[in-house]
Formats: sequence, structure tokens, C-alpha cells
Amino acid sequence: MTEHYSVLLQECLEGLHIREDGIYVDATLGRGGHSAAILKHCPYGHLYAFDRDSEAIAQSEARLREAGTNFTCIHSCFSAMQDKLAGYGVTAVDGILMDLGVSSPQFDEGERGFSYRYDAPLDMRMDQEQALSAWHVVNEYSFEALFHILKRYGEEPFAKQIARAIEKQRASGPIDTTFQLVEVIRSALPAKVLNKKGHPAKRTFQAVRMEVNSELQELEAALQQGLSMLRVGGRMCVISFHSLEDRMVKQAMRHWAEGCRCPRHVPVCVCRHQPEVRILHKKPLQAGPEELAVNPRAGSAKLRAVEKIAEAAV
Repeated sequence: MTEHYSVLLQECLEGLHIREDGIYVDATLGRGGHSAAILKHCPYGHLYAFDRDSEAIAQSEARLREAGTNFTCIHSCFSAMQDKLAGYGVTAVDGILMDLGVSSPQFDEGERGFSYRYDAPLDMRMDQEQALSAWHVVNEYSFEALFHILKRYGEEPFAKQIARAIEKQRASGPIDTTFQLVEVIRSALPAKVLNKKGHPAKRTFQAVRMEVNSELQELEAALQQGLSMLRVGGRMCVISFHSLEDRMVKQAMRHWAEGCRCPRHVPVCVCRHQPEVRILHKKPLQAGPEELAVNPRAGSAKLRAVEKIAEAAV
């Protein structure tokens, strides 16, 4: 199994500006690298770590115990963050970290069906207890629905051709495995695309995974809940790995940082809206040469961060 590296670790720690007695949330525990580092910096506080993958929690707890005992792991999607934390009596926190990447072990454990590099049943569920899997998306979604998710989530230029090829293949039998899906995708693409650098199934697999796990819907809910739970002075750091996520994070943070929201034709501000956050970096932080040398997957990672400066006006 490929070793798991925590992306932009030092940048996250600096961005969170961790207090020794603070309350922190790692909304995406994964294999626990970020969480363990946070724990070491807040010996008198508490860390709440979320993950939809029960296997990730089981593998991370031992690592976290080496860093401290002041943590709670919660098996849940991060869109339920506010409700779950309320169950522990927590209504405000000092920092939130979201690493939106699929962890390396999920990609490298072929049986999970996330990767086009291994032949495995079509699955892609981060939460193994949920019903919807990649098999259902590929075999039961209509042509129109497949086209929509390939175009929107995969930004796939050949979305229509791939959706048609899937529909045609299903007529003679289900598409059960990752390699079967890869072959269907290949059959839909012209030679000039197949000869290009990069795997031809990358965008389709991304799109199907995002649909299975409702990734953009989860992110939208988590961002808003995270902002409302941050104390003034608290910070939120979000690492994204592709343009759709990064665009959503950037737009949300810019919206929070806006002052007046009156229409342009209004000469004097009447809304009296004040910024809720300050953006910590004009441009997102990205991995440097040293990190990329040991973890090439960090190449697409972008870190955006904000500090809350005011509560929203009621």
C-alpha cells in the first residue's frame, strides 16, 4: 500500500493558528495525519474528527492516541457537522480543517473501486453503509443523467459519447467492474484523445465518484455550517484538488468577505452588511518542490483559508 502523506501539513497548521486550549474540527479525518498534528499543538483543547469511512476511523485512532487522548472520532459526513457536534455540547469552535481529497489508501485499495488502475467491483462509496454505489450510477442512471454528471462533475468534453457508449453496453449486460467501465470509455473516445498523456477514464471516474458521494452538495453544506460555528478569531482551512471544488470554496469565501451588498445603482449603502471573514492569502497556497518530490499527488492541491472577524448580522 502506498504511504499516506498529509498534504500541505505545515501550511494548514500555520493557517489554523492553533491555540493550546482550543476546540478544533478535522472534517475529513482520512488516515489521521492532519489530526495528529493538530492534537500535538492543542494539549489542553479538544479535537473532533469526522469521516464517512469507518475503516479510516479504525486505522487512524491508534495514530491519534500517540499524539494525545483529547479527541473524538465521529462516523459521519461533514454536512452533519453542526448537529453531530451539538450532541457533544459543542456550538462554537476555534478552527476547522477540510481536506477534500480522496485519501491515497482509498485509491490504492483496489477492492474499493475508486481507481481505474485496478480491476474491482464498481463501488466508490466512502461510506460503505450507504446504498448508492458506482454500479447503480453506471447501470441504472438514464443517458440524460449520465451525460449531466459527466459534463458537470467530470468536465468531460466527450460526455455525450461516453454516456451513449455506457447505454449501449448496458443493453447487452451490466457493467460490473472498473476495467469493464474503462473499456467502455475507451471505445467512446477518438484515437487522438487515447494517445494523449493521462488516463482516458480519469474524468469519468471522478464524475461518478462525486455523484456517488454527493461531494459538492456535502461541501456546500459543510462550508456554511463551518462558518456559523467558527468563533470570532477562529479560522477555516480548506484543501481542494479540482476546479469545481476550488471554485465553490473561493466563491464562498469571497462572499463571506464582502462588505456592502447593495445593488450597484444604489448610491449610498443601506444594507450595512459587514464582512464576516478576512481572507488570509490572496492566492491559494500550493505544495512546494520538496513536498512534490515525496508526494506528487499534492500537485493539484490548493489551500484557501479565512479568519472570522464578525458574526453575521441577524
